Amino acid sequence: MFSSAAPYKNQHYADLRRNCIQDKKLFEDPEFPATNASLYYQRSPPGTVEWKRPGEISNEPHLFVEGISSHDLNQGVVGNCWFVAACSCLALKPNLWKKVIPDWKEQEWDPKHPEDYAGIFHFQFWVFGEWIDVVVDDRLPTINGELIYCHSKNHNEFWSALLEKAYAKLSGCYESLEGGNTGDAVVDFSGAVAEAINLEAGAYYKEQKKQDQLFEDLLKVYDRGGIISCSIKAQPHEIENRMANGLVKGHAYSVTAVKKVRLGHGLLAYFKNETIPLIRMRNPWGKIEWKGAWSDSSEEWSKVGDMERGNLGITVEDDGEFWMSFTDWCKCFTDADICRLINTSLISIHKTWNEVVHFGSWTKNAEPLLNRCGGCANHKQTFLQNPQYLFDVTKEVDEVLISLQQRDMKIHRKVGQGENLTIGFGVFKVELNRKYRMHDFLTQHCVETSTYINARTVFMRSMLPQGRYVIIPTTFRPQTLGDYMIRVFTDVDSGCRELTEDKPKVRCWSSFLGYPQVVTHIYVHGAEGLQNQDSTGGADPYVIISCEGRSVKSIIKTDTLQPEFTTSAIFYRKKPRKPITVEVWNSNAVKDEFMGQVVLSGSVKDTTDPQRLQLRKRGRQMADEMPGSIGVRIITATQLTAM
Repeated sequence: MFSSAAPYKNQHYADLRRNCIQDKKLFEDPEFPATNASLYYQRSPPGTVEWKRPGEISNEPHLFVEGISSHDLNQGVVGNCWFVAACSCLALKPNLWKKVIPDWKEQEWDPKHPEDYAGIFHFQFWVFGEWIDVVVDDRLPTINGELIYCHSKNHNEFWSALLEKAYAKLSGCYESLEGGNTGDAVVDFSGAVAEAINLEAGAYYKEQKKQDQLFEDLLKVYDRGGIISCSIKAQPHEIENRMANGLVKGHAYSVTAVKKVRLGHGLLAYFKNETIPLIRMRNPWGKIEWKGAWSDSSEEWSKVGDMERGNLGITVEDDGEFWMSFTDWCKCFTDADICRLINTSLISIHKTWNEVVHFGSWTKNAEPLLNRCGGCANHKQTFLQNPQYLFDVTKEVDEVLISLQQRDMKIHRKVGQGENLTIGFGVFKVELNRKYRMHDFLTQHCVETSTYINARTVFMRSMLPQGRYVIIPTTFRPQTLGDYMIRVFTDVDSGCRELTEDKPKVRCWSSFLGYPQVVTHIYVHGAEGLQNQDSTGGADPYVIISCEGRSVKSIIKTDTLQPEFTTSAIFYRKKPRKPITVEVWNSNAVKDEFMGQVVLSGSVKDTTDPQRLQLRKRGRQMADEMPGSIGVRIITATQLTAM
């Protein structure tokens, strides 16, 4: 994940800094000048802005004062609490902030060598799949000598103000940072995978089982270095309104701890091992805290021993940081952003994932086979014209994480076009041997659909059984253009790839070896009344579908005489008169046993309705029946892009 970063606007930090030191002048960034255009596009700040370098604001400027801490930060006059909350989260993760603030020791002011100061800094962000190095000068906007945007509590600490300036440069101007999403900023700091959770719609506070599962999930995310933030929905007129319980509406909080806290005093506490799930948060204002149970001076803390309290670092001061019970958190907050740092390392004690990343675009074309912006599944005529990505689940059941991210739109806010597209995706179980694009739904079925939302990222976790799947990422409406990045995480390699071909290619040797005349889709639902194959009175059946020397095998269904295979295959047939066979076999440690077959002509004229057929013997005894029947559906077409 942490590869070398590409210079933004082709500005190379080391070269620019060296030139400034040689010329004995301080850097002035031509790409983000100290003008109103860098501040706003619509609404100017409340007062006369003066751009000042840290040395003009403080006598002894530093990047960090006594290290970096989530307590360093305070929000400015712009509605950027979401960015401050993300910075608070970042400050807790040394492995992340040392990437975002590269060679931070060299960037620090050195009072012994003032000649090395060049007024230039650089920061790194993960932008749409790659690390970008952003250079800024250190002229910061002030009103009456005070910083007006994100700033540190300590007047001579400047890491957060300079980091925000670099982020504002990426977004076009400071005003473009108004009303953003904490999860998006965390992703830009880390390359993490963001998941938005609607606590209100999920009603987690009502269902203990769901709540316990969510807590375990958050505990795992937090313990593995992930980042969590949360907020309370607000109407436009309620934004940043203080509620009676001390929480603030429409305001981003960073979660700074997730813990099972031990109750009781002394040795008895250890023997009883009674715990309560608590969560700690920080208000970016650096003040105004929760007033309910488990707040700083609440009586609940008397249930916790001194040692445990010391470990948790409880402070009774209005520093904006406070604890809540997890139940209260689920009840009071409406939205949470969970940013997982997905571990793809080959050497790790924690679970590692296999990641595949694809970049694509929703593009328009008058030719339906070339159009790639068909809209969501409501638009049946055009839905399958969208991009399609195929992947395999090779384990019996595997957890699959899918993240669809569109290109960040904040930079277009200046020209009135900064809104996210409404995006989402569907996951479809398809034929085990599919390798061309889908053109119609026959027996393939949708196993998962993400939410459709105008967020930068849509995320989904799903447990999928063994099989082959196609992901179809879409915009909500057809004819909507945009760029996206799709990330697929599985336990083992899924072979995820984009489907680009509509049908088999015509090759130079096709005239000799033949070219498909028809395409046939066959679906085997299941079998009934199979013959006992073992002493326990059961069988371990599987099915093989064969056509022109190619075959597809289902997974083995254990200990059943009524297996449900739900297996399908697709064949591009050069010899339409050659039949298709469906054989049922019993899996056996020594030798698999034949349990019967059906032979299908696969003619265009055959019925396309589901059929139940009697199993028969092989070879010369093909006319003889065997115990059991099988449910199939077969569809053949002469147009190769019909299915």
